[in-house]
Amino acid sequence: MEKYLNAAERIAARAIGADPLPKKPLEVMYHSREKRIRRPDPSTIEATHRIEWDGEYTIRIGLPGERDKEAKPVTLAFFMDGKQLHSMQVETKPSGLVYFNPYSEVEFKVVLTEGDHVFRAAFLNDPFVKTLSAKDAYNNKINKWMDSIFFVGPFPAKVEKASRKKILVCDPNTGLACQERIVSTLAHRAWRRPVSKPEVAGLMRFVSAAKQEGLSNEQGIQLAIQAILVSPHFLFRIERDPNPTDPNLVHRISDIELASRLSYYLWSSMPDDDLLSLAEAGKLKVPATLDAQVKRMLADPRAAAFSANFAGQWLEIRNLDSVKPDPGKFPEWGAELKEAMETETRLFFDHLLKENKPLTEFLDARYTFLNERLAKHYGIEGVSGPDFRRVDLTTDQRGGILSHASVLTVSSYPTRTSPVIRGKYVLQNILGTPPPVPPPDVPPLDENSVGSAASLRQQMEKHRQNAVCASCHNKMDTLGFGLENYDAIGRWRTMDGKFPIDAGGTLPSGKSFQTPAEMRVLLKDDLNRFTRGLTEKMLTYALGRGVERYDRKTVEEINRKLAAEGYRFQTLIHEVVRSLPFQSRRGEFVQSKNVTKAKETAQR
Repeated sequence: MEKYLNAAERIAARAIGADPLPKKPLEVMYHSREKRIRRPDPSTIEATHRIEWDGEYTIRIGLPGERDKEAKPVTLAFFMDGKQLHSMQVETKPSGLVYFNPYSEVEFKVVLTEGDHVFRAAFLNDPFVKTLSAKDAYNNKINKWMDSIFFVGPFPAKVEKASRKKILVCDPNTGLACQERIVSTLAHRAWRRPVSKPEVAGLMRFVSAAKQEGLSNEQGIQLAIQAILVSPHFLFRIERDPNPTDPNLVHRISDIELASRLSYYLWSSMPDDDLLSLAEAGKLKVPATLDAQVKRMLADPRAAAFSANFAGQWLEIRNLDSVKPDPGKFPEWGAELKEAMETETRLFFDHLLKENKPLTEFLDARYTFLNERLAKHYGIEGVSGPDFRRVDLTTDQRGGILSHASVLTVSSYPTRTSPVIRGKYVLQNILGTPPPVPPPDVPPLDENSVGSAASLRQQMEKHRQNAVCASCHNKMDTLGFGLENYDAIGRWRTMDGKFPIDAGGTLPSGKSFQTPAEMRVLLKDDLNRFTRGLTEKMLTYALGRGVERYDRKTVEEINRKLAAEGYRFQTLIHEVVRSLPFQSRRGEFVQSKNVTKAKETAQR
């Protein structure tokens, strides 16, 4: 509970901004000589820094060196967590002054939010630096480069916060009526339902208590927000069940409850005013209205949360934050490459959703989304700059999500690939048939001989001679070997150490393949298995519970409708929302105390 209270206090303070800032601005510098700066490439520096208060900050970037007298200016951009906040032109040629120190600073102001962030300063579209050797890139007589980031602040922001404007629908200093209006409007939105007068009165006691402590009216509102945020009505999606312990009785949820299910499914957030208004009027359950709302919500920018969260869970790319490839074997690995991998998959998923593409493109799309960093990683030419764009694929080395570096990295070990993990990944996430839990005391692989004394495939074949291992590994390994042309961070390769890659394998259907491209074709041919597994995962995500035996009929019905509509992505979303499990709930089986006691007696 203490964590909830602390989080509510921080959120309320950030939303209103009524608490005073420090009287003296803080100064923090990150300098390359202190090894607090990361260098993804010679044109970029990066640092992780915690911002303690929302506010305006002065940023200074240290720029040593100078280029030739004919050198052109460059664009310096400043990013927070991948989002560009500022850009400006910077001269790189000598100033022409007699007494000139080639070290300079550029300064600008940006609004930053409280929290831990990754900050990046970069020269955009700077072809000159690509002509330099690694040594010359940091030579003051040849190049102008970046070596420090300096934070000064916070200062009061000149522009009013959007959250503050949205919360303070009137001036709380005008009196009690306005304060009650603010508090009731907030509770209505946060609790996702109408609020009663006694509930509003209870919240207003926090406003009164703040006044008695000598705090401002805005700080009183801030305290009421904290109370709203720690309430069970906000923390839990409460669905009333007249028969909560009878699993045989099914009832339709209310329109208010349906609005919350829908908004958390597609937006990972609370319903907006349009959705709540329809729900409170009892109109949301009308099929045509519900379909229209799903269409509206998918077109809304807030649907990006669905792309990020469902794709993160289904494809496991959220695990990119925890994987740590061996820097000795994979020196290319870093924050920029990781971020690029994640962005590719998210943009790809979002494109298929927004454009209502066939689900088959998850398996065999002949395009992807790349920036220069990731294109270089893939060995794809003709892509320059940090911005992502759609790129058509001209070879069969890539195609669909199983060739995304994000997927290939999270299904590998830090030092090498793993046909076992990748095979399990395909079975579980693509075919919807996860293997059983491995038995205890599985003999380890001889890691030292992989790629030197024998290929990984040869080692695994020896491993499968153990009958205990073979029962599961015969299913997993033959799929995982189909991805062996990709190393542990997703680069294409043809050799495993001293041995040529053998990517041949077999699908559960018995059909065999020799290359990753052939594997993708066969997976597409077995489309019904893929879409059924994806439907189950989508239902699990939408319902917040596992798919049970009694849900099988729903899964089959959705799959039939998907086939009839050409397996379009948005059809899957609409059919999940229309389904009985999404619009209904049933009681849960609860053992009586007598039954539990009888079982305990029998076990003795």
